[in-house]
Amino acid sequence: MQRLDALLQMAVERGASDLHLVAGAPPAFRINGEIILADGDVLTSTELEDLAGSMLNAEQAAAFRREWELCTSLHCPEVGRVRVALYRRDGHAEFSFRFCGEEIPSREDLGLPSKLDELARRPNGLLLIAGPTGSGKTTTLNYIVDLINSERRCKIVTIEDPIEFVHRNKRAIVVQQEVLSDTHSFRRALIHVLRQDPDVIVIGEMRDHAAVATALTAAETGHLVVGTLHSPSVVHAIERIIGVFEGAAQRQVILQMANSLQGIIAQELVPSVDRSRRTLAYELLVANSAVRNVIRENQLHMIETIIQTGGKDGMTLLDTCLYDLYCRCLISYDVALTRARHPDRIAQRTG
Repeated sequence: MQRLDALLQMAVERGASDLHLVAGAPPAFRINGEIILADGDVLTSTELEDLAGSMLNAEQAAAFRREWELCTSLHCPEVGRVRVALYRRDGHAEFSFRFCGEEIPSREDLGLPSKLDELARRPNGLLLIAGPTGSGKTTTLNYIVDLINSERRCKIVTIEDPIEFVHRNKRAIVVQQEVLSDTHSFRRALIHVLRQDPDVIVIGEMRDHAAVATALTAAETGHLVVGTLHSPSVVHAIERIIGVFEGAAQRQVILQMANSLQGIIAQELVPSVDRSRRTLAYELLVANSAVRNVIRENQLHMIETIIQTGGKDGMTLLDTCLYDLYCRCLISYDVALTRARHPDRIAQRTG
């Protein structure tokens, strides 16, 4: 573990967001979105197998042998909390580490819209954070948890795989459950979460039928439910939730979504103008009466138009956000064009 501690500390000192340990290559750091190989000896499969054996408890080791994949977390005194993803290649263990940090940045530092605070203060309903892997969804999720924890006297229950930020009780009671450490499975935790008398339920990833069904039911019965899902846009997020169900159940889910949805933020991280860091670009949907009617009628192709005309409600298209970032000299023109869904719109606005 001394070697691992040294590598983790080296990664943090270099400003890396991730550390990758792959057999046959030296340690690799992800810095500002790019992979940088360390100067040093290549790692062997034996070294990585020994590392896996020293890190995992008995239940985690058994799950890794059975599933060949595992996501967990560890706390290192020198670098703080780290998310660990284990997987197999050529029959041997390899690692991907994500640094979580000890402090949750402010909304301004994260680049999140002020409307998100308003959505997080709603007493019930469903608030979703969408985006691809590495887009900052978990950081946004934990910002929302910290905001509620700071302002509201309530009970927050989180189900995470794994826990990345540890929340201390402020005005709220925060109960964080980690899969394979505090509960045997995501599914079992979801079954029991409503029996814990929560006011706010946080689902680390809405990945399957059980998670979506629990989230919708809880959102309809007076709870605020905050969850993340892998989806590149607001519309795809809604389609993915509905698509989890089949047949007659889909109609019921559509009605539940129309009644309970409060908002969706779909985000991604793009290179800053000087390539020294990454900047948040987002699309924001606020569930007003027009949005609810469109979902109820399953006319999802109209949502983009509603967002485009919903500026007074705080809604923003991704392309509008990218154009604003470019005008503020936070990202380059090329980045704005390559990340835009309709590059011609940005080209027209810039002449």
